[in-house]
Amino acid sequence: MTKNKIEKIFKILSKQISNPKTELTYKNPYTFLVSVVLSAQATDKSVNASTVKLFKIIKRPEEMIKLGETKLKKYIKTIGLYNSKAKNIINLSKILFEKHNGKIPSDFNLLTSLPGVGNKTASVYQNEILNIPRVAVDTHVFRVSNRIGLVKTKNPDETQIKLESIIPKKWLKSAHHLLILHGRYTCKSQKPLCGDCVVYKHCSYIKSEQNKKNISSQ
Repeated sequence: MTKNKIEKIFKILSKQISNPKTELTYKNPYTFLVSVVLSAQATDKSVNASTVKLFKIIKRPEEMIKLGETKLKKYIKTIGLYNSKAKNIINLSKILFEKHNGKIPSDFNLLTSLPGVGNKTASVYQNEILNIPRVAVDTHVFRVSNRIGLVKTKNPDETQIKLESIIPKKWLKSAHHLLILHGRYTCKSQKPLCGDCVVYKHCSYIKSEQNKKNISSQ
């Protein structure tokens, strides 16, 4: 895909999604990190429903440690993989409290060394909290960027590297949210709403579907 077409796609998406931002609710950098850890293989809506009560009493690592793994599970039990996530959150809280004075490190490698914090989570944190332009790749970003034709990649890490190398600098900060929100509400996994899509003229998926229809009608 040419640079001009990539520029057009993000310009169009930015007009439709005027305020691209996370849909996770949080109180501070620590609670945001906890929310992102919880959001793995879960919806933002389900995470927010669980943390609305949790974040009324927990805002710092030491408070989470005091709460403990067993009680934490009661707050997040409706979220998928809540057992392993509770364990990771308690352990990362201990590391933050004992090794980083309760503060979250900004260094990418230190972030990914925390339990439950992988490449995607660290990238989301850096983009949202530290304002470092990163294109974190979740299922929506992976699907949309490959479906539209921005990239042709096999896994999230490869997708992130490619996207960060081809997306114009002016869109790097917002690209993550623009692609997520477009995928969440329009370019859905099973039944994409192509009739409502503002970038359909530039989409490889639309062209491939049209070709299939043309071939089948011959």
